[in-house]
Amino acid sequence: MQDSVDRHVAVWVRELDWLDPVKEAIIARLAILGRHTAQARREVLDSDGLKYWQYKVLLMLRRSGPPYESSPSQLADRLGLTRGALSARLAPVEEAGLITRTHETGDRRRVRVRLTEAGHAAFEAHAAAEDAGEGALLAALTEEERRTLADLLRKLVLATEGGADAPGPASPGPRRSRSAGR
Repeated sequence: MQDSVDRHVAVWVRELDWLDPVKEAIIARLAILGRHTAQARREVLDSDGLKYWQYKVLLMLRRSGPPYESSPSQLADRLGLTRGALSARLAPVEEAGLITRTHETGDRRRVRVRLTEAGHAAFEAHAAAEDAGEGALLAALTEEERRTLADLLRKLVLATEGGADAPGPASPGPRRSRSAGR
């Protein structure tokens, strides 16, 4: 059974005699799956009414562990934002009842941002919907295939991140591949 990548590779193998068809197939399929996953996440966000940046605020607070709170400066650092940009983003999330901002007793300059019950529920609903979509995608694989794929992808990520046990990313060749959809 052929997929769109098989057809894509067949065209480019005829056109580019230097093209490695296996490499092209891997990269093109990763690109398609990345786009599919990103689109599925956007659809989940649209359906639950959260904007991506709002979800990221909830995610970072949830990730911090109980009591699911953080200082604004720590939260800004985790989100890669300036303190001013974070402050502007927190206001609508607070107005929606998903977080609270409180001043520490004895020092009004110190603020804590905390996930509310509604924020916790919104995060859980979104994460569960994302999980269901990801599970549906991976349902085509057996458990053993999932583990093998996870291990192989870890190896690629380690190479990309320059992990201690992995060789660094290969130097790019003189020619670039043609990924699917370009």
